[in-house]
Amino acid sequence: MAVPWDTVLHDEEALREVAVVAVDAALVEGVLMRTEGCPNASDVVNYAPFTLFPSVVPSALFEQAYAVQQDFNLLVDAISQNKEFLEQTLASTIKVDDFTAQLFRIHMQVLEEGLAQSVFLGINRSDYMFDCGADGTPALKQIEINTIAASFGGLTSRTVAVHGRVLKVLGKFQEASRLLPNNPSKGLALGIAKAWELYGSPSAVVMFLVEEVQRNIFDQRCVENELWNRNIRVIRKRFRDVFEKGSLDDAKRLYIDGQEVAVVYYREGYVPKNYDQQNWEARLLLERSRAAKCPDIATQLAGTKKVQQELSRPGTLERLLPGHTEAIARIRATFAGLYSLDVGEEGDRMVAAAIADPDRFVLKPQREGGGNNLYGEELRQVLEKIRDSPERTAYILMDKIKPQPTINYLLRAHNPLQASECISELGIFGVYVRQGKEMVMNKAAGHLLRTKAIEHADGGVAAGVAVLDTPYLV
Repeated sequence: MAVPWDTVLHDEEALREVAVVAVDAALVEGVLMRTEGCPNASDVVNYAPFTLFPSVVPSALFEQAYAVQQDFNLLVDAISQNKEFLEQTLASTIKVDDFTAQLFRIHMQVLEEGLAQSVFLGINRSDYMFDCGADGTPALKQIEINTIAASFGGLTSRTVAVHGRVLKVLGKFQEASRLLPNNPSKGLALGIAKAWELYGSPSAVVMFLVEEVQRNIFDQRCVENELWNRNIRVIRKRFRDVFEKGSLDDAKRLYIDGQEVAVVYYREGYVPKNYDQQNWEARLLLERSRAAKCPDIATQLAGTKKVQQELSRPGTLERLLPGHTEAIARIRATFAGLYSLDVGEEGDRMVAAAIADPDRFVLKPQREGGGNNLYGEELRQVLEKIRDSPERTAYILMDKIKPQPTINYLLRAHNPLQASECISELGIFGVYVRQGKEMVMNKAAGHLLRTKAIEHADGGVAAGVAVLDTPYLV
């Protein structure tokens, strides 16, 4: 697809000049990450990787992704409240996946004790690619929905200005004016602020639960600053701080260092390596508390790949969202083919199909964070190894989405400037707040476009594969 800056794509001198402008603009705007060498220090920083040019996104698909986000918020919330659905859906997975099993055990323990939490906060990001079918017409297809620690809502709020500057330097003022404003950090903070307000203790704090290694701190600071601007106090703690200094009173109010915590916002806790025995104990303490968790453990389980696959079965959406006929149609229109590998005839058939034609599929484990999926020959080898083992139920199989590549330049510190064939992934942030049974907020809160070279099958920005981008709607 032709873009208005096609002529520049092959002018090396112009590209070098505009790349210098772009990097300076990123630094000025605060599109920043800490370095790999000093991941916990802000005295040495660099720009977060990004595309030199905004990427073309079909406006009809962009609008479709926004239109369905509130439906996905409702769906995730409905799943999180449906004990039987989670129990049945994850029954085979928790036998072979220790991480999901441990999350599930905490979920059941908290339900047995009785939920202390009455305010529920969801921050999701639903990710899509544009699948070019047999006739070449692009269609919006969901890759996954992230229900915990969905990142880059902060930095992506700042990339529009960078790409606007690039286009203006090229004399493309009209095109620059067409870039949509985008501020997910404000939308995410609105949800956190609403949950904090409904918790009902003005002196309580919002706790960001953060990783030991914090390269992506500026992304989080964008959200944090929005809360400080609303006079809401924010503290940053790790699991070990919770383990050492966290406690519950008789009313199950959560205290850290003597401060009452109204909202726990997880930017950690989504992969097995985030946990040792004491971190699991800290997680249980948090889950048992009255504080609004984002997400609570049931909502984290709602984001597993096995749940995603189960949602594609006929009748499942109708069972979870009775009476929401139009919402169900909008949700279902975004589904790619998803297949169970459960032990039995259907699973056997899908394993055989994937081994015979591995390039048709993606093999997905129950993991967040990017870089976990298997493709092609690697997919075939893994399935051949586990085809007759219950271990295969730790995965789901999904049709491989085939987007149309475009040419762009991926700007990374200390990397040469070179053209790449690229594909993009569009994420829509959703925020909802429920008090008891009443939904008090449900909105789409902004978008994130990430782009990567086609030779990288899997992985996001934090995984070092994709880079930040801005949609240019056509």
